[in-house]
Amino acid sequence: MGCMPSKVAENNKPLDTETEEKKTKLPSKGSQHRPNHEDFSLLASETPFSVSEVESLYELFKKLSASIIKDGFISKEELHFALFGNSNKRNLFVDRIFDLFDVNRNEHIEFGEFIRSLSVFHPRTPEAVKIEYAFKLYDLRRTGYIEREELKEMVLAILVESDLTLSDEVVETIVNKTFVEADSKGDGRIDLEEWKEYVEKNPSLLKNMTLPYLMDVTLAFPSFVLHAEKEESH
Repeated sequence: MGCMPSKVAENNKPLDTETEEKKTKLPSKGSQHRPNHEDFSLLASETPFSVSEVESLYELFKKLSASIIKDGFISKEELHFALFGNSNKRNLFVDRIFDLFDVNRNEHIEFGEFIRSLSVFHPRTPEAVKIEYAFKLYDLRRTGYIEREELKEMVLAILVESDLTLSDEVVETIVNKTFVEADSKGDGRIDLEEWKEYVEKNPSLLKNMTLPYLMDVTLAFPSFVLHAEKEESH
């Protein structure tokens, strides 16, 4: 059972919505503001990325945010388009990633949100941060617990992403087995404490919470941007 698609690409500290909202916003809705060197330095100081890596990621961000509407923000449709080449295709994982990246919950991803959230998947980000972020992925209704129906939805989404088909009975068996192992308090839901204990016993759950190529962003992403620009010119 994985945590997110490997196609989807945070911070040395756990994310906190209220804290994030108080941070410098880059930029505001309707603005064409281009982050300056001071903005890049701020983001680098808050994440494992260097200033040059933040600058490279800005090139990627510009590409993604202009794929449908050139407004300087990434919409949910643009995220889907970037991953699947189809803005109408829906995927539960991508929807959850978008919702978590959209810290301000204003239905678009700003550059600061993009960098801080992406840094969760950096190889140098502490495992504790990744565990908490993975918990948020499964907590679909933001109740602070993973409930049985939420887990089932995520299992089904994993199967779709992996092009696998299992019977309802097998899916129920997976869900039941997970709850038997993870719900140590026996209250029919998994809290963060129980989730941490479960992940410690099943570290493979965090497999997709680390993207190795984020260790060398300046090489990985500019080539992606240049390749995309070359395709557009044909």
